[in-house]
Parts: sequence; structure tokens; C-alpha cells
Amino acid sequence: MEKEASLYHIEEGKIQCDLCNHRCIIPDGEHGICGVRKAKNKKLYTQVYGAISSRNADPIEKKPLYHFKPKTRAMSYGSIGCNFSCKHCQNYSIATAKPGDIPVEELTPEESVKLTKSNECKGIAYTYNEPTVWFEFNYDSAKLAKKEDLYTVYVTNGYMTKKALEKISPYLDAANVDIKAFNNTDFYENISSAQLKPVLETCKLMSEKGIHLELTYLVIPEENDDEESFKELANWIIEELGEETPLHLSRFYPSHKMLDKDPIPIKTLERAREVIIDQGMKYVYIGNVSQTQYANTYCPACDELLIERRGYSTKIKNLSDDDLCKNCGEKIDLIR
Repeated sequence: MEKEASLYHIEEGKIQCDLCNHRCIIPDGEHGICGVRKAKNKKLYTQVYGAISSRNADPIEKKPLYHFKPKTRAMSYGSIGCNFSCKHCQNYSIATAKPGDIPVEELTPEESVKLTKSNECKGIAYTYNEPTVWFEFNYDSAKLAKKEDLYTVYVTNGYMTKKALEKISPYLDAANVDIKAFNNTDFYENISSAQLKPVLETCKLMSEKGIHLELTYLVIPEENDDEESFKELANWIIEELGEETPLHLSRFYPSHKMLDKDPIPIKTLERAREVIIDQGMKYVYIGNVSQTQYANTYCPACDELLIERRGYSTKIKNLSDDDLCKNCGEKIDLIR
């Protein structure tokens, strides 16, 4: 499962990784921040090529992607490692794992595509842990997937370099990027050991390259739940990505190193949704809650129910085959 990495260079005798925006300088025999890329004998190696910790045939709505290939299933693959260290990580058991820590299944890119088709999935999602840190396998797998007319999806923190995104973008159809905070400049550094700006740059570049983009914002009590953050986030999305970009507000539950916090009140999420829609965004959802109406797609012009979601069951209702609201004729932003 060890293979020479792509996207690194040697400068003044030192190896520097070019895969994510940490741009780690890695001494011989050591790992980068992600824990799965190792410098050895003046080369950089990925130690998780084809190392699969998790795989499942998931509804595409679970990613979450609500405006991309509705009612289809994606074969979802995860490995180990992450380039963030989020204190609230829900998948910390694989995100914090190092090679050898937990059992993994070894797959080739060809086998990943074969499994996708045998499970009657229409595409592949690289998810569960940060897909950037096992880039080489995803890249090889995605290239084969496109030859088999399968779609490909990243569920990501968005911290990849421009060079990494440029390389995989021809083979990447959609992404959900997790924006963890907006106007709290200390959040990324204190909670995730990273920075916000590279994430926003990734979102803009994905949009420019025609990759279908949806965003997730996990709302955490007393960390990123102030009204000003919601307004600034909405205004940035509208200005840089477009008002039609779907946004998923996700409910925080205590996890990992944030067990001392309570779940975010639903009324806070409802208020956040109102504020963001008032700023001009068309599609704002609330996830991790039992109230199913917040997962539905309504016409942004007349409020007609267009797509009903209960759990991961999806029903397309008052929407024409060419994605027009049957009530008022509004064009709905959707990729079938």
C-alpha cells in the first residue's frame, strides 16, 4: 500500500509536500501532518494507496449532495488520516489513525470501480476521512471511473493546493466542502489547526472549473453560531459562488474532544437559515435533525415543494423533466 507520492518537490535537500496547504517540509523518516505521507531516501511516499478503512453504497443525499444526481447511490470509500485535527471530529477513529493502527482492506483502483458497478451505484464518493490525504489512489480510481461513465465526488475540508485540484478536476464531478467557520479568525487555528483562506480559494476554483459544489457549515455553540457569521458567510457565497449554491447547516452533537458542549439548539439553526435566506441565498438546508421539512427543496420563487426528502428517501414532486417549478416556471438548479 506504499507508493511514491505525487505532488512534492525537493528544495535545498528537503522534501516539501505540495498536496495540501500545510505544505509540510518533512525530514527523512518522518511523516507530514496528515500522518500518512512519509519521507524516505529523498522521496515522498503515500502509505495508504488503496488502504480502505470504510466502504458502503450510500444515497448521494448522505454526502450531503441535494442538487446532484438525486435518488442515485454512490459507492463511498474512506481510508485513514487527515490534514486537520478537528476537536469535534465525528470520524476521529479513522481520521487520527496512522498506518498499522487499524485494520484496512486493500483495493486497487480497478477493484474500486468494479465494486461500484456490482453494487449498482452510479458513482464513487471519496469520503469518511479527508480524501486529499490519499490523493494518489483517488486520482487513479477517478480516471478509471470516468471511462466507465461513473460520476465522482469529494467530501472534503477543501485544504488541497491549487496544484492538486488542477490535477484531479478533469475527473471530479461534484464536491461538498466543509466550511467550519467564517468571521471567527481564530476558529480554524484553534479548533482545526488550519486556516480559512485556502478553503475559500478551493471553493472558488471548484466553481470556476464547473465542479458541482455544495457547502456544509456545522453550527457549534459559542464557536461559530453568531448572526454576523451567518450573514458574512451568505454574502461571500453569493458574491463568489452564486446564490444558487446549496448550503447545508448541520447540527452539532458532542464528539471527540468537544464532549463538554451541548447540541446546538434547533432554534439557532432555524434562525441561521432565516438570516441566510434573507441575504439572498436560494437553497439552505438543515441537517442532523429529525424535522424532515428542512431537508426538502422548495421553489425559491413561490415556495412550492419540489423535492421531498425523508431520511435518505427522495421524491421529486412538482418539478418538470427540464427542472422547472410546475407552479410558477422558476428554473431550479439541479444536475440529474
